[in-house]
Formats: sequence, C-alpha cells, structure tokens
Amino acid sequence: MSTTTEPQPDTSPAVPAADRHDVIRVHGARVNNLVDLSVEIPKRRLTVFTGVSGSGKSSLVFGTIAAESQRLINETYSAFVQGFMPQMARPDVDVLDGLTTAIIVDQERIGANPRSTVGTVTDTGAMLRILFSKLGEPHIGSPQAFSFNVASVSGAGAVTMEKAGRTVKERREFSVTGGMCPRCEGMGSVSDIDLTQLYDDSKSIAEGAFTIPGWKSDSFWTVRLYAESGFFDPHKPIRDFTKKELDAFLYKEPTKVKVEGVNLTFEGLIPKIQKSFLSKDRESMQPHIRAFVDRAVTFAVCPECDGTRLSEKARSSKIDGISIADACAMQISDLAEWVRGLAASEGGGARATMAPLLTKLQHTLDSFVEIGLGYLSLNRSSGTLSGGEAQRTKMIRHLGSSLTDVTYVFDEPTIGLHPHDIQRLNALLLRLRDKGNTVLVVEHKPETIAIADHVVDLGPGAGTDGGRICFEGSLDGLRASDTLTGRHLDDRARLKDSVRTATGALEIRGATANNLRNVDVDIPLGTLVVVTGVAGSGKSSLVHGSIPADAGVVSIDQSPIKGSRRSNPATYTGLLDPIRKAFAKANKVKPGLFSANSEGACPNCGGAGVLYSDLAMMAGVPVPCEECEGKRFQASVLEYRLGGRDISEVLAMSVAEAEEFFSDGEARIPAAHRILQRLSEVGLGYLTLGQPLTTLSGGERQRLKLATHMAADGGVLILDEPTSGLHLADVEHLLGLLDRLVDSGKSVIVVEHHQAVMAHADWIIDLGPGAGHDGGRIVFEGTPHDLVAARSTLTGRHLAEYVGG
Repeated sequence: MSTTTEPQPDTSPAVPAADRHDVIRVHGARVNNLVDLSVEIPKRRLTVFTGVSGSGKSSLVFGTIAAESQRLINETYSAFVQGFMPQMARPDVDVLDGLTTAIIVDQERIGANPRSTVGTVTDTGAMLRILFSKLGEPHIGSPQAFSFNVASVSGAGAVTMEKAGRTVKERREFSVTGGMCPRCEGMGSVSDIDLTQLYDDSKSIAEGAFTIPGWKSDSFWTVRLYAESGFFDPHKPIRDFTKKELDAFLYKEPTKVKVEGVNLTFEGLIPKIQKSFLSKDRESMQPHIRAFVDRAVTFAVCPECDGTRLSEKARSSKIDGISIADACAMQISDLAEWVRGLAASEGGGARATMAPLLTKLQHTLDSFVEIGLGYLSLNRSSGTLSGGEAQRTKMIRHLGSSLTDVTYVFDEPTIGLHPHDIQRLNALLLRLRDKGNTVLVVEHKPETIAIADHVVDLGPGAGTDGGRICFEGSLDGLRASDTLTGRHLDDRARLKDSVRTATGALEIRGATANNLRNVDVDIPLGTLVVVTGVAGSGKSSLVHGSIPADAGVVSIDQSPIKGSRRSNPATYTGLLDPIRKAFAKANKVKPGLFSANSEGACPNCGGAGVLYSDLAMMAGVPVPCEECEGKRFQASVLEYRLGGRDISEVLAMSVAEAEEFFSDGEARIPAAHRILQRLSEVGLGYLTLGQPLTTLSGGERQRLKLATHMAADGGVLILDEPTSGLHLADVEHLLGLLDRLVDSGKSVIVVEHHQAVMAHADWIIDLGPGAGHDGGRIVFEGTPHDLVAARSTLTGRHLAEYVGG
C-alpha cells in the first residue's frame, strides 16, 4: 500500500523585495565596439574588468554604467538647473537596471589653471585659511586675508539712495583685505618679455614685422587691428617709432577702435601677449606655442613673496612660529604631524573652538599620507600632477565618506605606482568595498586583479575584434580559462643573459630640482635605461627637470594631444598626406578633395559626419548627416577609388587592415605603409584611421606620439611609463619595440614601475629610498642582475620576488 506525501509549505523566511536587487544588469549594450553585450555585475563586491587595450572595458564601465548613472542623477534636477550642467545622451543599451550613484575616479588631469594648487582642489587650503584667521598672531582679518586669489582693495565715494521719499547722498568707504601678493598677483612668479622675439623692429607692420605664432598678415583680430588702429604708422619700421607711438604700440590701455566698420578693442602688445599666452598654464600649451613662450618670456620667482604667492601681511600672521606660507610649503606628511601637534596642545578659547576643524583637516592630511601622496605639498601646482597622482588626489575626498551603496569606478588606479605602493592602494579599494559599496576597477596589473571578488574579461581582441564577454567569474576561474588574460596572468619576464655596452654617457651634475639632493649621475647612451623608485622619489625631477636642454632629448609623455574631434591618427601622424596624393594621382584630381576639412567636405555637415540637435537642457543628440550618411565627404568625392576603396572606407579601416591594404597592388603606398608599420609596432593596430584623438587613453596617446618619433635617426628618447594601459600580453611586444629602438641607434630612457621592463633593462637607476624629502637620492646604479642580487632597495626586493630570484 503506497502512501502519498503531502507537499510541505515553505517555511523559510521570504527575502524582502528590497533585498533582491543585488546585481547591476546590463543587456544589449552597443556603446562604441560593444557587441550587444550582456552581463550581470554583483553589487557590494570588487569587480575587476580586464582585456586587451581597445577591447571595450571603458566602453562598458565608463561609457555605459557610469554614464547612465550620472545622466539619471542629473535628470532629478529641475530643467533650469539642468541647463547649466553638462548634458549626456543615454548610452546605446537595451536594459540597464540596478544602478546606484556612480562616483568616477579617473585619470583625467586636474585643471591646469595656474592658480590651482593641491590645496585649492582638496579644500585643505580653505581649512588652513580659516585656521589662520582664527589662531594666527597678529590677527589680520577673515580667511580671505590668507587667499592668494583675493587682492586687497579699498575705495570711497558718494552713494545716492532713496530715503523717506527723497534722494540723499551719503559718503561710503569700503576695504577688502586679501592675501594676494601685489607684485606677481598671486602667481608666485614674474615674467620679463624679450621684445626681439615678438617682432623684427627693422620692418614695418605692413612688411610682416610680427614673429608671434598665429599672427599672420591677414589676421583680422591681431595684425590688421594693429595696422589699422591709427595710433602709429603701419608703414614705418618699428625702430623709427616716436616715443609716443612706441608707448601706444607696447603699453596702451584697452581702447575702442573701428576697423573696416567693425568695433574692436585695441591694447598694447605687452598686455595682449600677457593675456593671450602668459595667463595660460605652460604645460597645457601646444608644443610650438610653448617653444615660443620659452624663447620670448623669462619666468623668475617673485622677489617680493619669494614664490609663496602671498602678501607680506598674510605671511606675517603665524601659529606657533609657522605662517600659512610655511604650512603650504611643508611636505604633507610633515604638515599632518604639525596639525596633530596643534590638536593635542593645551589651550582654551579660540583653540578649543577649532577642534572640529582640526579633526577634519587632520583626517584629510592623513588620507594623503595613507594613499601614498604624503610627499606632495599644498602649494604644488595641480597642473604638474601626473595622471596617477591626480586620480589618487580625487580619491581622498571619498576615503572618509559616510556614503554606502555607492558605485565607485576606477580607471587603472595603479598607474604611476611602485609595486610597494600597489599593496597600499589595494587595501584602500577593499576598504571602500567593505563599507558596502560596489567597486568597479578597469585594470591590467595582476596584483590588483588578484584581490577581485569577480572578474569580467572582455575581448577577445581589440576594436571590432573585441566588445564581447570572454570570461566572468572568480580569479581561479580566469586563471584556468583559455582567454588571453588567463593565459598571461602568471607571466614573468626573466633577467637578460647579457646587457648592451654603453656608447657614451649623458652627464647630470648637481641636480637639485624639487626634492633631488645634489644628484650626480651618468646615464649610459646607446642602451635601454630604466629609472625607477617609489612614487615621489624624484624620477621625473631627474629625467624631465635635470637633463641639459641641449642634449637633444625627445620626451614622449601621456599628456593630451591638442586638436578637435576632427583630428585622428591619420592626420596626426601625417599618414593622410600620401594617401590623399595617391587618390589624387589615381583619379587625376586635386588632393584637397580627399580632406573632410577642405574641398571634399560634405556641405551639409561641414565634414563632421554628424549634425547636433539642440534640445536645450537635454543632451544635444548627434544625428548622422543624411546627405553623406556619416561618411563626411561629398557624394562626388566617394566615386573616386583607390584599390577598390573610397576615402571614407579607407578612414574606417583599422591600422592592421590598412597596413595590409597599402602594402601591394594598386593601393601600394610605401610612405603610408611605413607609418602604419610603426603604428602596429607600438601596439595600435586596432585603432581606426579616422578615430577622433579625443577618444584615446593616455597610454594610447603616448604610443601614438612614439610612432611619430620612431622614424628619426639617433637621439635620446624619454618614455614615461609606456606600460600604462597595456595588457599583460602586450608588455612582451613593448619590450621588443624598446629593443628595436635601441638597436636602431637610439638611446632610450624609461621611467617605469613594471617589473618586466626593469628585468629587460641594460641599466637601472633607482631613486629613493622613500618619497619627498625621504627620497631624492640615487640608491642603486647597475644592471638588473646586480639589483636582484643586492636586494638592498625596495625595488630590488620586489624585482627579486617577481623574477623568482
């Protein structure tokens, strides 16, 4: 006799609906090269995104998840407020839910405003100003009395007002006490202009006297304005100007004039140059403009404030013998100790009321030290920070945040970090996760991939060969997978059996830039030299700030390439010139027809390929031009072909595809093929020829610059962390490229933290032993074998561990 068991009711507690949203769900993402990508990312976990450069990591993390989170937050504001905010279009994705507030901590350089410092961008400067306004002796005024951005002004006069139905006049006075140095206007430096670099005084303005970049004879806003101002004779050589004419030419105050019926403002050449060139940060200038400024202008430390930017009055007020200028010049680790001493000191009254401020200031300064930036000072110009330093500076405000369930998005946070510092950064990422946040990290370094709770590997290749999920799961699963990342995760470079012999030496004597301690060093020429050391040890000060200017050195860094969204790899490298000429020759027409910025441009979109619909407070929507269908050229131009392809199809090719296309047959162009070979050699085979330069990462920009310099014979190349943004599998290709550069007769100096590059060097110069005033000394010079054998420095110990020595 059989018995039937009745189903028992489920007595387990039901999961509340609010607790079921434990993943970020992406379905059908098509941003950039993503191919209908779908993935579920666990919340409150640390997820690392891996894959070769160009595989779609940033498109998924930044272009899809973070972008949509920010767009949705912006939409919570009123239409009026949205009108003042950057507008963002919705990413091309079918479903995107489970999002939380995204905080993006990227590598974008902090604004290069010459008045911006580490203190101003982190609010530590503001807190110090409040502290000195309350505790400084003698008391000189409010916090703005300690600000180098506020000038001291005063005035008096009659004020007309209505009182009790009648008009009365009253005398009023006002004064503002600021901290700005009156001599340098808070810049910390003064400039002197060499007039011989601005014009040739033997010529008249009509004869083209000006030698300023961009000042052409037909320039309406510059040369023609001066020529037709009426204050001097444009046909008279400048050296023959009367005293009155020369004064007006050089120093005249802004004055309204009419030129060809147009009202314009004329001002003397000196203030014009100061506004046009000297008000901008030198590091953000285009190379030819920077060269002109270097020739024409001499910068010197302001003799009145000694470079502190502050007035004598602001420097006179002190706390325990320390002025605000002294505090801002201290290394942050030392400043943290000074503030800790203030907080611990006995004192009632004003000091007691400052306790909350001191606690906040103390926490912020300690965060600098904790994150590995204790070697900076608050008066350091923010434009001089590297991408890695800028990213970690942005992290500081989040370390003590009380927010939870936030999505933090990091873009290769290990860039610029010595292996010793990576361990410290990993601890900070885990601390953010442990507070209940979702941490998304785009990263290539195995040390950071190793701490992931979840790994998403994109690929399998770059560009059109990427955009797909190759693996998602645990670290052990990635290591066991057959993906490119999995196969190379445990790669280790070995020390070279033999090293090159130097052909000469680049001598540096008595280097004292920044934290360098009177360093003498000979950098071997004809070899691969790696300069290493912890962040802040003085590597950049040695390589970029101490090598003689006449040494023939070409420095290739990761700074942005100037240009509009119309600039692309083909225009930047000069590749487009031989291609245009070949198209013109094959079709017996002018080369200008094959430029989207010239005669061949589509008249409807001006060669941009898209038209923007202005939707007021909503994002302007780029719509492909209906006339050219996004191809940027006139239809008649697209009828001309070379090797069966039109010019728009050529610009849509990847570098690798174009390299094959221009190698033989009707489309064979040796000049173009050589440029494409160099682009492939630096690992940029996946870029399309027409891809806007504004979309390139820092590492891609550096490799693009490197490709343009590879053709030159001889010389000394300086590379700043060329492994930035490189996948584990690409590092081996980079080492081969560095060898080819040296074998071709170049001397290559690499500032690098990656152990594989150190192991491959002919000579290593290690700075340290620490950062800031604990660094600035040469702690090792020699071969990688000797460094590993000695294990006398942090770098030596980490390299020995890496190679298994």
